[in-house]
Amino acid sequence: MKKLLLLFLLPVTLLAQPAERLVKVIVAPDRTDWTYKTGDPVRFTIQVMQHGNPVPNASVRYEIGPELQPATKTETASIAQGRLTVDGGTLRNPGFLRCVAKVQLDGKEYRAVGTAAFSPSEIKPTVENPADFDTFWSNAKADLAKIPLDARLTLLPERCTEKVNVYHVNLQNWGIGAPSRWYGILCVPKGEGKFPALLQVPGAGIRPYAGDVANAEQGVVTFQVGIHGVPVNLDPSVYTSLAAGPLAGYQNFNLDDRDRYYYKRVYLGCVRSLDFLASLPQVDASRMAVTGGSQGGALSLVTAGLDERVKYLGAYYPALSDVTGYLNGRAGGWPHMFAGQATNWMNKPEKVKAVAYYDVVNFARRVKVPGRYSWGFNDEVCPPTSMYAAYNLISAPKTLALYQDTGHWTYPEQTERMTAWLMEQLKK
Repeated sequence: MKKLLLLFLLPVTLLAQPAERLVKVIVAPDRTDWTYKTGDPVRFTIQVMQHGNPVPNASVRYEIGPELQPATKTETASIAQGRLTVDGGTLRNPGFLRCVAKVQLDGKEYRAVGTAAFSPSEIKPTVENPADFDTFWSNAKADLAKIPLDARLTLLPERCTEKVNVYHVNLQNWGIGAPSRWYGILCVPKGEGKFPALLQVPGAGIRPYAGDVANAEQGVVTFQVGIHGVPVNLDPSVYTSLAAGPLAGYQNFNLDDRDRYYYKRVYLGCVRSLDFLASLPQVDASRMAVTGGSQGGALSLVTAGLDERVKYLGAYYPALSDVTGYLNGRAGGWPHMFAGQATNWMNKPEKVKAVAYYDVVNFARRVKVPGRYSWGFNDEVCPPTSMYAAYNLISAPKTLALYQDTGHWTYPEQTERMTAWLMEQLKK
């Protein structure tokens, strides 16, 4: 059997490490793994550095409290030698305690957070697990299966290389009342034989996609998809206009009706992507993986939970996890639909009921394939409490690669190791 080299593109939606700033504020708990048992005390160290040296006599305002919840302790102190250690208290229930430090220097504010985990493996979800969840999605997939694929591929000569053909893909997908369309960029190696396939699902937002040519040149069919039912090769101004206009706040569209919620078409579109990949003569349908970050991390879990054709998944900081956390006195997942002023119009019985059919927690319960997951404790977009609520329910083989000090971004080493893991699994 011909041996194929398997390389995988890292999720295009991952954010790089934030740019360096002149003044660096560093906040860290007093244990190297940032992890405690409930009831254990934690102390936070706050440092202010410039040009590699402590900034003397800086004034820092710090707040301590459960992540994304009102602070339980707020103080202002002077850091005589650029370093201050403060008592953070503890948590009596599993969760995360965060110290937010702000420093004003030369008219600019510098901010950093440090977050301590308390028995995170014991975090349980708050979202309901509907009794008819499986029936609902089985019926939805059956409805999708009745819709012809109607795949339309347009070669993009300007993006092709000696080794890869690149296509703009237009598929037929489920829609409210009538079929909709689903778009992506497909990169296919020109060599003979069948290749493994990687589905890349996107983070939140509206944008074009270029396709993963580099990894297709190494012997993998790649398919980057958009989720909004518009072509993904238009002028960038089109997506800017959509984001500021008709698609602004799409995460909340029609949440009062589980059959019309925005993400129903999106989740089924991910299944339709697998239908398309499996239909290609160049694809070995027994070797398909899915990966993404944030919203893409959520869609990776959802796709694996919905479709057994996914054999491996790699998810970074999955969004849409335990979104009802805010209704139970703790942080909930992005898009924070039950937090702040949004609660006034989002906290309705019909919306709370409908969201349970879309929360990543309930797909995590149903994941049956090996997965690698990665995030940090300082994530303020996808709170670690929400991600652990989903992760703790996964019964399939799983690995969690923690990079405690990261927020909603990744280190290069973090993504390199995810790639290596995916390659190792699919070479077996």
